[in-house]
Order: sequence, then C-alpha cells, then structure tokens
Amino acid sequence: MDLHPSCCSDCNMSLLCLQVAWMGINIFLFVWFYFFYDLGDQFFYTRHLLGSALAWARAPAAVLNFNCMLILLPVCRNLLSLIRGSFMCCGRTMRKQLDKNLSFHKLVAYMIGLMTAVHMIAHLLNVEWYNNSRRGVYDKLSTALSNLEDTENTTYLNPIRTTDIDAQQTPTYFVFTTIAGLTGVIITLALILIITSSMEVIRRSYFEVFWYTHHLFIIFFAGLVFHGAGRIVRSQVDTSPAHNFTFCKDRSDDWGRIPECPIPQFKGGFPQTWMWVIGPMFLYLCERLLRFIRYIQAVTYRKIVMRPSKVLELQLVKKGFKMEVGQYVFLNCPAISQLEWHPFTMTSAPEEDFFSIHIRSAGDWTDKLISIMEQLPEGAQGPKMGVDGPFGTASEDVFDYEVSMLVGAGIGVTPFASILKSIWYKFKDSNPKLRTRKIYFYWLCRETHAFEWFADLLQVLEKEMEERGMGDFLTYKLYLTGWDQSHATHVMVHFDEDTDVVTGLKQKTHYGRPAWDKEFEQVRKENPTSVVGTFLCGPVALAKVLAKKCAKYSDVDPRKTKFYFNKENF
Repeated sequence: MDLHPSCCSDCNMSLLCLQVAWMGINIFLFVWFYFFYDLGDQFFYTRHLLGSALAWARAPAAVLNFNCMLILLPVCRNLLSLIRGSFMCCGRTMRKQLDKNLSFHKLVAYMIGLMTAVHMIAHLLNVEWYNNSRRGVYDKLSTALSNLEDTENTTYLNPIRTTDIDAQQTPTYFVFTTIAGLTGVIITLALILIITSSMEVIRRSYFEVFWYTHHLFIIFFAGLVFHGAGRIVRSQVDTSPAHNFTFCKDRSDDWGRIPECPIPQFKGGFPQTWMWVIGPMFLYLCERLLRFIRYIQAVTYRKIVMRPSKVLELQLVKKGFKMEVGQYVFLNCPAISQLEWHPFTMTSAPEEDFFSIHIRSAGDWTDKLISIMEQLPEGAQGPKMGVDGPFGTASEDVFDYEVSMLVGAGIGVTPFASILKSIWYKFKDSNPKLRTRKIYFYWLCRETHAFEWFADLLQVLEKEMEERGMGDFLTYKLYLTGWDQSHATHVMVHFDEDTDVVTGLKQKTHYGRPAWDKEFEQVRKENPTSVVGTFLCGPVALAKVLAKKCAKYSDVDPRKTKFYFNKENF
C-alpha cells in the first residue's frame, strides 16, 4: 500500500508515544516491585513460605494501584471538556488525544483485568502454601515460622492462625473471613461483571445491562480501599539485638535462647492503595456533583417534532446553556429511568437561542422516549428531562481548517447539522472570523426517508450560497446505500428533472457507496496547498477506511495538501 507521511501519522505517533509511556510505567512498576519482594532481605522468611508467588502477587498489585488511579480520569467528562476547551496550550494534537478518552479507559481496564487475574492466582497459591506450612507439611523452618506468635498475636508471619478447621476447608474459611480475602472476592466478582457486560455485543443490544453493572465500580473501589487493611503479606522488622536470618535460619530451635537469634518479629505492610486512588475518586465525586447540579436545573421544551424514519427532534431551552458546533449532551428522563444517561449530538447552532437533538429509535430507552412524545397532546410540555453538558468532540475543530470533509452515516449526520447551520448564520451575519473557505459534505443512508428531515437545511444553504455567489463553498453528496427495483425505476423516469426525486435538491442522490480514492483525489486536486480536516461520525469500519485515505493522500511536502482525520467518540 502506498502510504505517505501525513498529519494523521503525526497524531498517531503522538498517541503511540502516550501508549508507550503508559506501558513503560506499567513495566517499570511490575519489574521494580517484583525484585523488591523477590530480593529484599526483609522478605527472606516470607519467601521461604511462599516462594516466587510472593513477588508474583505483589508486582501486579503495584500495577493495579497505578491503573486504578487512571481508570476514572477518562470518564470525568467535565474535566476533559475543561482541558479541551479552556486552555490555550491545548493544541490540536493534544485535543485529538483527549477525544480518545474512552479508548484509553478501555486499555486501562484491560490491564486491570489482566493484573487482577495474575494477582488472584498468585494469592490463591499463597493461601494454600500458608495452610500447608501451618500444618507442618513442609520443612522444619516453615513449621517454626508458621508457629510464631506473641501475647498480642501481632508479630506473626503466617496469617493462618488456627488449625482447628479441616485442612481442606481452611483456605476457603480464610478467604471468606478475612478483610483481604473477602474484599478480594467482592472486587473480583464486580470486575468480572463490569468487564463482561462491557463487550460490544451487550452494549449494543442490552445497554441497560451495561449501564447498571458498570456502576459496580462503586463497590469495586470501596473494596479496593479496604483490601490492603488485612495486611496478609508480612515482612521482618528490625529487633535489638538483630535477628540475622543468614545465621539463624538453620537454628530455629535456638530462637529466643541464644542472643544471636532472638525470635524474629514481623508486621504487615501499610495499606497504600487508598493513596493512589483518593485523588481521582475526589475528582470523580466532584464530577458527579456537577452532573447532579446540572440535572436539577430546569429544562423546557420549545418544540417536539416527529421526523420521518422514526426520528424524534427535541428543541430544548436551559438557562445559561452555551454550546459550540459538534458538541454533545447527556440526557436523562426520570420517567423512563432515574439512572440512565445517554449521549446525543446537538443539531442546533451556537447562534440559536435553543439547542436541539435528533433521536433515532435504537433501543429500549429511545423507543420509550419516542412513545411518550407521540402520546403528548399538541403543544404540551414533555416529561422532565435532565441535561448534562455540553461536552467537546472532534467536530468542534471544524472551523480551524481551511477545508473540511464531513462524512456522516445515518443518524451520524447530527454533528454536521450543527456545523452547517452555524455556517449559514455566519454567512448571514457576514462573520469575518470564518476561516473555512470550502466544505465537502458526504451523507450515507440506507433508506430514502432518512434524508427528509435534513434536506430542508441543505435547501436553505443551497439557496443562500447561490444568492451570495458562493455556490462552490459547499459541495455535498448524498449516497443511498439501499434501494429496491421500484425505487430505481422511479428514479430513471424522473432522471431529467432539475431537482432530485428523493431530496428535492439540485444535487442528485448517488446510489451505492462513495469511491473514496476518487473523492480524496478530487479534494487534493482542488486544494493543492491546504490543510484538510476530515471528520467522521459513523461506524468503525468506515473510520479505518478514511484514516487510511487521509494517510495515503497527504503529501510529503509540508507546503502541499495534508489531511487530518477526526472521529466522534462517545
């Protein structure tokens, strides 16, 4: 494949550097703590009981602390929106990384899952070996270490303190009666449910299952904070006189009887996990508090419209609400669910005194909302609606480019509705700050009805551009990817008419999918020295195609055409 260096590759390199840095820290923490527990003198006797499983349990724990610190940050939407939109130092490349927050969230989650599995298996082995040592299965030293105790029963090494229970049942009893064991079980079960319900097939088909089980993170973090309080991994402490394990390890019978070998003393490590996660937990608590404040702010309905193809348009008004093009909000309808929040891109322009969203029937929540709205009397207010946002996306940057390619698939056209409306207002007001001089718009739909609710906006823009002598400013192409024979016959009969039979626009609808090589070649030819922003709101498969085309058609010469690829992420 003929790939050229491009601005896309610069952003990919930046992303790669961030991932390498993250992975490097994980590897460093794992290796450092592995050798700390595998070579440290204070753990000599502990290693005698547990072997290498000690290091294999503690090294993943360090990696888990680091990643549990990170896991909440990518879902602090308001924090990311603040960083993305408020700081001038946040350049284009940095903003693109912030747009990949959910990808990083998933990456961190995979690491947590992997390290939890290693940590858990190692500790299951540790419990088994603790039990065997306590019952004298191993050598003399292991038995002597396991029998150590004092009057307060605090300086022991082996956390299994009793042999009154059946040997086969002791590990199970230990796991379910100690702080470390019980919280470990709770954490693991919560994590399994969170990860399995996050699979795409479940998120797409049973979003409510994903939504509710994901809130088990509260139990996960609560268990995490208390997990280390059990202090089952213990190390030798200094005594006076000192206990020299090199000399005393073979003289367990003389411990406490000769001055060179006082009885060794041990203590559990200080819990550290809470120190790693307290900061992100506080930030996330502030995030949820801000969401709650936004939730209780009044939202009124300006207009409720049912569009073709079972698309619901809501025009809403909220005091103090300010938006930018391409941004999205989260909606909550208590009449349907008190807890569920769903993201929707706004289709209104910042210049309007309301904000609108278009909602397609795509699941239980949207079906119930549409059903409620359809049953409302004419002009009535809809049910209480909570609105959180707005939040920034890649489409916010559309006016930073001289030339923009906008690609929407199905309802994915919504962010571009906001952009095109804003352009119309800017032309209407002769806004001198409008930097963009050319827009290419592509919309792919499976059925003809989907075009109807958006065609009126395109008709207004088409007329406005012609009146201002700027017919070349907006080039749009609509692609119908599904049709039947009767429709094809109808199109052929009316082919010679001035307007399209599907949309009523002067630009005729195309049938099939775009030939992207041809489209990119044309854009490059028409804009030989421009930076072109390519924006997609659509499926992952199309994103991969467009990302490759951006790389392929970007010129090596920095003075010539460059393509930046941007994708909406929710």
